[in-house]
Amino acid sequence: MGFCGYGYPYGYGYGGGYGGGFVLIVVLFILLIIVGAAFVA
Repeated sequence: MGFCGYGYPYGYGYGGGYGGGFVLIVVLFILLIIVGAAFVA
């Protein structure tokens, strides 16, 4: 299991699990906000 992966499997392919999973979630969240703003606009 990847260290600092916050329990997400995404950390294995992104940064080897060292905070990679958390980073991927943050990026997806930001993209979600951008898409949401685009729909609102």
